[in-house]
Amino acid sequence: MRRISLIAVCVLGLTCGVATVQIAVAQVAGAEVKTRTEFWMGNGLASVESFMAHKDKIDIISPTWYQIDATGLVTGEPQPVVLKAAKAAHLTIIPLFALFDHVKAHQLMNDEKAQDAMNQAFIRECKENGYDGINYDVEDVMWTDRDALSAMVKKTADLLHKEHLLVQIDVVPNAPGHAGETAFGKWIFEEWRGGYDLKALSDAVDTLCLMTYDQNTHWTTPGPVGGWIWTKQNLDYALKVVPKEKLSLGISLYGYRWYTGDPGLDKAEKKPNPTADYISYPTTMNLRDTYGGREQWDEEDHAPWFYIYRDQMREWFFYTNKRAFNDRYILAKGSGLSGICMWVLGEEDPAIWSVLPSHK
Repeated sequence: MRRISLIAVCVLGLTCGVATVQIAVAQVAGAEVKTRTEFWMGNGLASVESFMAHKDKIDIISPTWYQIDATGLVTGEPQPVVLKAAKAAHLTIIPLFALFDHVKAHQLMNDEKAQDAMNQAFIRECKENGYDGINYDVEDVMWTDRDALSAMVKKTADLLHKEHLLVQIDVVPNAPGHAGETAFGKWIFEEWRGGYDLKALSDAVDTLCLMTYDQNTHWTTPGPVGGWIWTKQNLDYALKVVPKEKLSLGISLYGYRWYTGDPGLDKAEKKPNPTADYISYPTTMNLRDTYGGREQWDEEDHAPWFYIYRDQMREWFFYTNKRAFNDRYILAKGSGLSGICMWVLGEEDPAIWSVLPSHK
C-alpha cells in the first residue's frame, strides 16, 4: 500500500493489532484524528482538471471508471494520466464500481457464480493497477433485497480483506428506517432507502459513505439537495449502529434547478410538467448572474438558494457553496467521523478548497 497516515489506515479498517494500539494511545494523548477527504471524479475535463489542481488536499480519490452488470461482468479501465498522478501524490486510490438498476442488482445478488466473477474482477483490477481497494456503489436496491445485499457485500469484503484490500460502500440515508405516509415516502423507501442494513454493512466493510443527498431532486418540489436538519437526522440514525471511525459523511457539490417543463407541445394532450435538472455550481452561478438572481441563505437548512425569472416563469435553484460545505465539514469533524466524501470533482464551488487543509 502507498504511504497513508497511521490514523487513516486504522480508520479504513485494516485490522492490525499494533496499529490499533498506537491509535488508541494517540487518541488518549489528545491527538486530533484526521478527517480524511475523499472525492469521486469522472473522466470529463472539468473533473480531471480539478483533481490535478487540488490533489494536495485529497486523501482518497475514487474515480468512476467501472460498471457492474447482472452477470457479474465488470467493465472499465483506469485513466492513465490520473492514475499516474494519484500514485505520484501518494493518494489512496479506491475506484468506484457502479450498478444502478434494481432488476439487475436483484439478479446479481441472487447469483453466486456472478458474484464470484465480480469479486475476481475486483481483485484483478486492484492488483494489476495498484488500487488500495474498491468502492461499492450499488443503488436503486429494493427493500426486499436488503439481506441479499448485505450477504453479497460481506462475501466481497471477506475475499478482498484476505488480499489486503479495502472495501467501501456508498449507502443511501434511510432514517427513520421505515416508510412514511405519502406515496412518495413509500416509493423512496421500497426502492432506495430500505435496501441498506447499515449495521450489517458496517460490520463487513472498512468505510460507509453516507450519501446525505438527494433530499430533494427532480422527483420532489424545490428544496435543499441535502438540508441541515435532514442531514443531521440521517447522521444520528447511522451513528446508532455504525462506528464513527467507519463512517464518512457524503456532501453534494452540485445543485438542482426547478423549472416549468414542456406541457405537451405538438401533442393532443397537455398536462402540467414541473421538472428539475441536476446542475453544477459554475453553471448555477452563470444563470444567477445572467438573469439577476439574488443569493439567499436558509438559516434552518444551512443552504443557499435563489430564484430567477425566465419567460416570466420563476425558476428555483438550490446548491452547495463554500458556507454550506464548511458547515458540513465541521459537522463531520465535530462528530469524530473518519472523513467526508464528495460528489463530484469539477462541479464544486472553487472556494471550498480554502476550507480543506493541504498535505504540505
